[in-house]
Amino acid sequence: MPKATFYNLKEEKRQILIDAAKQEFSRVSLYEASISNILKTAGIPRGSFYQYFEDKEDAFFYLLNEHAKERHECLVSNLKKFEGDLFKAISEIFRSTLEHSEDKGQRDFIRNVLLNMNYKIENTFSQYLSEDVANERYDDIYDLVNAEQLNVSSRKEMFHVMQILTAVTFHNLIHSVSNNLSVSAAMKKYETELKLLQSGLMRSSS
Repeated sequence: MPKATFYNLKEEKRQILIDAAKQEFSRVSLYEASISNILKTAGIPRGSFYQYFEDKEDAFFYLLNEHAKERHECLVSNLKKFEGDLFKAISEIFRSTLEHSEDKGQRDFIRNVLLNMNYKIENTFSQYLSEDVANERYDDIYDLVNAEQLNVSSRKEMFHVMQILTAVTFHNLIHSVSNNLSVSAAMKKYETELKLLQSGLMRSSS
């Protein structure tokens, strides 16, 4: 987590540092990233970096948390837009994560995150889709979902639905990026899997 001095920076200087960090983490993985490159791009002395962050992991996970917050806000917005339809809302999240054509730096950062995924990164990236339902911070999501469309009987079951959708979404994001699929091809595969989840995998015995 960034230090207080980071948040006390003037907005312009803070954004320069954020952009420099994002540029480096878009170029290489977290473990290959160089603090020296971040400092050179930002135009600040080496000692200043440690006034704002503990280390490069601290800077990386700050950026990732900010992205997760954006995804959370998008999910809330999409649930309102699609009148609580969870499948349409999360499908739109998938599409927008793949596209990000309006921000090349953000697109390259997310691509590099997905191609260098580990448990800690995945947990941070997806936290706004799969956090424990007991956390009041997520009431806005669960209260917006149209539960009548789903075969669930409790908030706990809704939590498991979110976990399943998160897993399918991650698998498809990583597959799409690693195989350089077009957005249309990636959406076709993803929506096929979502439809299978919607309809259920077992035939009725009746």
